[in-house]
Amino acid sequence: MIDINLWMERFTKLLKETFDERIYFVGLQGSQARGEATEKSDIDVVVILDKLTVDDIKAYGGMIDTLPNRELLCGFLSGKDELINWEPSDLFQFYYDTEPIVGSLDELLTIIDKKAVDRAIKIGACNIHHGCVHNILYEKSDNILYGLYKSASFVIQAIVFRDTGNYIKQQNKLIEVVNNETKEILNVFIALKNGVAVEFDKMSECLFNWVRKLI
Repeated sequence: MIDINLWMERFTKLLKETFDERIYFVGLQGSQARGEATEKSDIDVVVILDKLTVDDIKAYGGMIDTLPNRELLCGFLSGKDELINWEPSDLFQFYYDTEPIVGSLDELLTIIDKKAVDRAIKIGACNIHHGCVHNILYEKSDNILYGLYKSASFVIQAIVFRDTGNYIKQQNKLIEVVNNETKEILNVFIALKNGVAVEFDKMSECLFNWVRKLI
């Protein structure tokens, strides 16, 4: 099992050696940030530089190739200006799901308003609806179904935030504050994460019936 604190210390040290004062922000997302990681969990790192060039991307790529567990590393690399001008509905989830390591993303709070949250919910729901129908008809993929349920959990986080002002990261806590129909979506997602056998038709129908009501 990866000691994520030690891993991030090494990562941040190498990043500073590579980019020095150009680093605006470093953060951690996903299960590693929530303390829910398994041995197979991705290391989802956010790095924001003062600006980002093709040479910077290549330098970053060379740097991460020297790290242990390289095959688990993913994440977001950007320049500051691109981030500030990003689609606000994307920034909502990005801000609240990121654990700061170096710097702060609080500047984004001036961009993430109620309209951004509402848009995040609507876009997320539309994408899930389309993905669900497409998967039922064409792909018939268990992996795609899992990804759609994961997306649904993000939409539920946004709905709860819109309605309560609280962003709840952990699904086992989120499930305590939603209605019974939405609990079923989260229960299926948690079960899928824990390796339960996929009941493709039943789970697809459940997700479709839930998401169509959001649109």
